[in-house]
Amino acid sequence: MALDDLWALHEEISNVLSMRIIAEKRQLESRLVQLNRGRETQGSVVLELKAAKTNRERPRRKYPRVFPKYQNPAVPSETWSGRGKRPGWLVSALNAGGTIEDFKISAAAQDEIRAQR
Repeated sequence: MALDDLWALHEEISNVLSMRIIAEKRQLESRLVQLNRGRETQGSVVLELKAAKTNRERPRRKYPRVFPKYQNPAVPSETWSGRGKRPGWLVSALNAGGTIEDFKISAAAQDEIRAQR
């Protein structure tokens, strides 16, 4: 087929699909009106359903700040709090035969880090 013929076919299919979507939407809206048993609604029923799901009654809880517990001795700025996925430097060090206790930050150093932040 020629490019012009393909494009005309594409436009025709797009028009048919959009008409069917519009018809199906109207049909679904009429079913919603029937399900609501003729209750008077302001605006669209779909908008009311979306609004009901998004309203939060209470704000999200604030979590406390988590300070680092482990530190890379080669690069002291690389730290890990012990939560979440282990960082690459720690995984490679553990695979090389180290233990996680080798990287634990001392209590005095942790107090110093907390004072800085």
